[in-house]
Amino acid sequence: MDVQPGLVTALIGPSGCGKSTFLRCLNRMNDTISGARVEGQILLDGQDIYASQVDVVELRQRVGMVFQKPNPFPQSIYDNVAFGPRVLGFAGKKSQLDATIEKSLTAAALWDEVKDKLDQDALGLSLGQQQRLCIARVLAVEPEVILMDESTSALDPIATLKIEELIAELKKKYTIVIVTHNMQQAARVSDFTGLFWLGELVEFSPTTDMFLHPQVELTEAYITGRMG
Repeated sequence: MDVQPGLVTALIGPSGCGKSTFLRCLNRMNDTISGARVEGQILLDGQDIYASQVDVVELRQRVGMVFQKPNPFPQSIYDNVAFGPRVLGFAGKKSQLDATIEKSLTAAALWDEVKDKLDQDALGLSLGQQQRLCIARVLAVEPEVILMDESTSALDPIATLKIEELIAELKKKYTIVIVTHNMQQAARVSDFTGLFWLGELVEFSPTTDMFLHPQVELTEAYITGRMG
């Protein structure tokens, strides 16, 4: 499975089929699970991310993740976005950090809504705003790849639409991989789609081909609702 740079790849399939587990492999989040074991290779710019010399902290800076439920820190909006640059040591001067905060919030389509209340508690934002704040937090550390694990499943339709519009904008600069239960969403926002079933990748193809001309009978059965 080749994840193409500058495009959106969607992973679909029924609950428990391995989508999120696979996604977590892409930035070694499964390393945090006791007893987790990984075989095979995942190449990022030609380098196996599971090689012994790979710096996992650096990897997770390059491959950021947005989770299913918004998880802002119980801090101000400003400090949420500043967290990554401060921890990684490239926050710079206050003016540089301010510029990073504005750039990240603008890229996450949130700046206009929060620019006058950056010192307020992030937990006071709506769920949709919190999720865009979490995206801004990822963007602040200048990743190459953004992973999104059902990042709109907890949101209302209007907030979901904003995130989908944001994904379309972000792919101009980032490579994006999303997990979604919503096949309509996959059809709307992705360039490539992979169907997972019982832990295996059944089919992977351009999204239009997947939905209009599936090559595997199981894919057609799942897309049409006959299975899953």
